[in-house]
Amino acid sequence: MRILIVDDEPELVEQIRQALAKQKYTVDTALDGEQAMDRIYVDPYDLILLDIMLPKKDGFGVLLELRNEKKSTPVLMLTAKGSIEDRIKGLDLGADDYLAKPFSMEELLARIRALLRRSNALVSPILKIADISLNTASREVLQDRQPIELTPKEFSILEFLLYNMNRAVSRYTIAEHVWGDEFDPLTMSNSIDVHIKNLRKKISDPKGKIIQTVRGVGYMIKDASK
Repeated sequence: MRILIVDDEPELVEQIRQALAKQKYTVDTALDGEQAMDRIYVDPYDLILLDIMLPKKDGFGVLLELRNEKKSTPVLMLTAKGSIEDRIKGLDLGADDYLAKPFSMEELLARIRALLRRSNALVSPILKIADISLNTASREVLQDRQPIELTPKEFSILEFLLYNMNRAVSRYTIAEHVWGDEFDPLTMSNSIDVHIKNLRKKISDPKGKIIQTVRGVGYMIKDASK
């Protein structure tokens, strides 16, 4: 599960990040609204923790843009504002839950678990292309109903390309998503190509019919039925 924390308090962001990492969540962070939208347009998130009082674009603006773009990612609003008016405004704009600061980490984790359970009940965890299916919950990959053993990096690359079906994704974007804080733009491009080559072998796609190379950009999985 991938979670985005959007808050302009670095210490709080780090506390939440560490607590979520201990629960085995993959965590990204943003310190202002514009940075948050940049990340949201690039990465698929299972949940967004969103503060209202943000630089550049406030939380209401982020939420409004998110919903206008038809993104249904669950949003838990975190804010020092505890007024009924702010809570109503956030919920009316499409927030799924609301937690006023200060809050206990235990309560935050419980709210996150509840939202993820609700979301998973509505959205299938299975991503498919051709005879390949990837289960984002169990992290299993099957081809023609037979299990395929992928490394964690190979799984993340395949999952990311499937989330971005029919859209070309740059090597830079793949590396930033998969390697996170370990991302090194000077050395990562060749590493991506090696991982793609190994991944193609494992899914019986040596000629790149499933994972297609987009010259000058990166890679794409294209659904031929559309």
